[in-house]
Amino acid sequence: MEPKKSTQADVSRNSSLYFAVGLALMLALTYMTINYKSYEKQNIDIGQLDLDELDEEEIPITQQELVPPPPPPPPPVVPEEIEIVEDEKEIEETVIESTETDQEEEIVEVEEIEVEEVEEDIEVPFSVIENVPIFPGCEKKKGNNAKKQCMSDKISKFVNKKFNTDLAGDLGLTGRQRINVIFKIDKTGNIVGIQARAPHPGLEKEAKRVIGLLPKMQPGKQRGKAVTVPYSLPILFQVQD
Repeated sequence: MEPKKSTQADVSRNSSLYFAVGLALMLALTYMTINYKSYEKQNIDIGQLDLDELDEEEIPITQQELVPPPPPPPPPVVPEEIEIVEDEKEIEETVIESTETDQEEEIVEVEEIEVEEVEEDIEVPFSVIENVPIFPGCEKKKGNNAKKQCMSDKISKFVNKKFNTDLAGDLGLTGRQRINVIFKIDKTGNIVGIQARAPHPGLEKEAKRVIGLLPKMQPGKQRGKAVTVPYSLPILFQVQD
């Protein structure tokens, strides 16, 4: 069965194309309408400049003050005349005599001057002395270490025998007491330079007294010469309550 209408007479065939063209035209017209500007014509009178009406500017006349010149400097002071006075006092000139001897004088020979050597008091610690001081009774001990031990034992026994241990109780001290004593055995073997430190001065005095009673010893020697040897001794005892 054939259609009654022709396909060319169909109006909706190109409707989308017509819509796009119409939309583009409307957008272009809207854009031109928004950006359109118009200006009103106005007659503006800017006027004319009349140079005759300008007032002449009056320039004030100033006078320059004349500064007077500075006063001239004062004239220099004339120095006083120096009067030269002749020195009437005569000065005796000292004549320096020559110290050189004449050939005719006898030359006296000077005897040789003997210079005495002053021996220094050298101290060597007890721990490093080559030959330890020898306490009486330790002469037969062989070796330095044996003599050191003998000396320490002899001094400890001597102090324990001579020290008054009841003194601490009389001084009101209780408990264990320690006295540090330092003394020196000089080059002649005598006890010198006794120092003591204790909780009470009475104990210090007693320690010095006991150490001063030590017998004379054979002095210590370092490299064959007698030297002073310092020695420290702690004294410990317990005070019975």
